[in-house]
Amino acid sequence: MEIWFHPAKAIAALTKNAAQAAGFDADFDPVIRPADPKFGDFQANGALQYAKARRENPRAAGEKLLAAIQASPEFDKQLVETSIAGPGFVNFKLTKKFLGKWLAKYSGEAELRAAAKQFYGGRKTVIDYPSPNTAKQMHVGHLRPMVIGEAVKRLLKFCGADIITDNHIGDWGTNFGILIYGIKTSGYKLDPENENSLEELEQMYKRGSALAKADPAAADAARAELVKLQNGDPENVALWNKINEVSSASFARMYKRMGLTIDYTLGESFYRDKVGRIYKELTECGIAEENQGALVVFLREHERFKTQPFIIRKSDGASNYASTDLATLLYRVEHFGAEEVVYVTDGRQQDHFQQLFMTAAKWFGCKGYKLPKLRHVWFGTILGEDGKAIKTKSGEPVRLKALLDEAVARAKKILLEKNPDTPQDEADKIAETVGVAALRYADLSQNRTNDYLFSWDKLLAFDGNTAPYLLYAVARMHSIFRKLDISPDADFSAASEIETEQEIALARKLVALPAVFKLTLAELRPHYLCTYLYELAGIFSTFYNANKVIVDDESVKARRLMLCSRTMRVLEAGLRVLGIEPLEKM
Repeated sequence: MEIWFHPAKAIAALTKNAAQAAGFDADFDPVIRPADPKFGDFQANGALQYAKARRENPRAAGEKLLAAIQASPEFDKQLVETSIAGPGFVNFKLTKKFLGKWLAKYSGEAELRAAAKQFYGGRKTVIDYPSPNTAKQMHVGHLRPMVIGEAVKRLLKFCGADIITDNHIGDWGTNFGILIYGIKTSGYKLDPENENSLEELEQMYKRGSALAKADPAAADAARAELVKLQNGDPENVALWNKINEVSSASFARMYKRMGLTIDYTLGESFYRDKVGRIYKELTECGIAEENQGALVVFLREHERFKTQPFIIRKSDGASNYASTDLATLLYRVEHFGAEEVVYVTDGRQQDHFQQLFMTAAKWFGCKGYKLPKLRHVWFGTILGEDGKAIKTKSGEPVRLKALLDEAVARAKKILLEKNPDTPQDEADKIAETVGVAALRYADLSQNRTNDYLFSWDKLLAFDGNTAPYLLYAVARMHSIFRKLDISPDADFSAASEIETEQEIALARKLVALPAVFKLTLAELRPHYLCTYLYELAGIFSTFYNANKVIVDDESVKARRLMLCSRTMRVLEAGLRVLGIEPLEKM
């Protein structure tokens, strides 16, 4: 019998095969659930349902199934203990021998990653995030799509997806008329190398917008500049390109600081010449219809959308988010070969994406296109401790750069209070990692669909479910190996069988990692992984306090060092999936 990476999945397959060998119907469902710890790790409940449906004795069905499992060549009683309980529950308990062999086999991040590929098996997945708008500074509202999107991307990639990141930015719209008018009338010189350029550009837009509202002549002039841009005027196109260049340079600096890597940045402008096909095909399929001068889709099978149309072309003939998103989806399928598309946006866009997905399903069905799996990963809002949106004293959203800078400054202050002798350059590096990680983890540890209260004290605390706590836990584990002058990846083959209550509890928690990956993948909710890492660190602490690592018995010493090593590597792998680079020293 092989050492299963994902025991629950393997037990389900073993039970299914055994049931068929025992003469159960082909549609038999093992129904694998976590068991009462008194009886084992997992429980197969399928015999009860099977027998009930056929008016048979469930206990007899369970005994029949158990006998078939024990007779299977896939089963080894030295690695898995089985028993029957109650009216026919089949219990499975992973032995200490199994736990030890699992720890030996899945020894580090490379081995975990290779095994986890089974979850996605190379599925071509496009993930759409963080999607900022050109000519606007990133603010606190951009934190969630960045950190959630990055964590989802890394999780999918770790579990075997073939990932393409496509940053669908808003780079086309009426605001460019005001911006171009402002640049021309002010003589402002755009410089992508100037880190303040985007802020200055944003202020120019605010002034221009206010002027256009107050002065009809200025509004007309701005609209005229927009029309010239849309008609391909060389001067305006050049200015538009320069605005995008300034924006891209600013975004790139932020992405680098946040550890984001983007494969493609294709804005709304990229799809301007592709929306015509959308209008044509949806009309030909009878999906879209003219209504009050606009081209719309009524999804009459949905109660609310009967009267809330999905507008794909405005009454003035202009495209919009709906038409662009449909064109984008088709491009991702035809150009990237997308088998799955994941959109990371705030919860206010739920209706839009529901309508988009329903429209796409009808359209792709009509045309015979292969529809990819479509997933909307939506999230709530970051609130201040007063329960309101986080804003500056002037009422503006807090800029993301300012938020990051403050997080790093606060982290540095705390670190120097704890370790005042830390050299300044080292303190700066650690503070940057800890500060940014604290912001990231505070977000990811929340159920993404909930609003959450932002608290500096909580997110930078060295106790509780926080990034500093986990980073410190990893650094402490590294210190164990430094003191002994032993590599965490040393050969621990001399390890004896795990024995103590704390060792067994820690080993079982480590073996639970694949199930956590599977749960997190199912809903794309990173907080499941955060909770697991926090619990793992706590169980390790209990183990370490109760079991002396440096003992005379070399086999005991080897197994306890192996447990330290495996815990450290799992914590590191989990943190990297979340977008947090672990530290060896703090």
